[in-house]
Amino acid sequence: MQGSLVALLVCVLTLTSLGAVAPYDKDTMKTSMGNLVITFIGHGTLMMEVGGKTIHVDPVSSYADYSAMPTADYILITHHHGDHCDAQAIAKIRTETTIVVLTAACASTGVKGTVIGNGEACVLGQMSAIAVPAYNLKHGPGGGKVFHPKGEGNGYILVVGGKRVYIAGDTENTPEMKALKDIDVAFLPMNLPYTMTPEMVADAARAFRPVVLYPYHFGNTDVTQLVELLKQERTIEVRIRRMQ
Repeated sequence: MQGSLVALLVCVLTLTSLGAVAPYDKDTMKTSMGNLVITFIGHGTLMMEVGGKTIHVDPVSSYADYSAMPTADYILITHHHGDHCDAQAIAKIRTETTIVVLTAACASTGVKGTVIGNGEACVLGQMSAIAVPAYNLKHGPGGGKVFHPKGEGNGYILVVGGKRVYIAGDTENTPEMKALKDIDVAFLPMNLPYTMTPEMVADAARAFRPVVLYPYHFGNTDVTQLVELLKQERTIEVRIRRMQ
């Protein structure tokens, strides 16, 4: 199975290099609310649809034409950096009834919404979002500083139809991440110098054991390294999608 995933990735990259424009990758999983359709837009940007509701995660204009995207019932913003928090993209998919869940730092940029901090939760109709700390343990610009300080960013566990989908945001393999339980799907960032190496992602995955693991936000990282590191973990399925 892992070999076929790598072959798929190679095929996609080949098409891209030839100038072909492929549609966004999509996966579907069953929930008690109906099928959850995940659209992989790019980098840290996702869209999910279930039960007639649309959830956008970190919508950013660089990765999609949001004037042509479905409007949002819910928007989750992990942190205030420009490749995750884009006021123009949010405005294009926001309606009068859209609920935006974000961090205090995002709100300070002028984006309005419901602010939740690490460890807090927010009800989203029949779903809920739980904020998980997202931060660097060691990677930073130097001088004792890290790129993502603790308490500033959120990951989110989206609880939907009996499934738990973890969108980690920009983070390293923190103790809070490694202590997670019962995660059905996990999106873990994998790019230096800002988030994790393949070894760090593998370490986290072995600790909390998601059923399906998607590396995302991976830039030029060789994703086959992660596949190799986890090839003996039969209960963790690594899926590679176009999330550079």
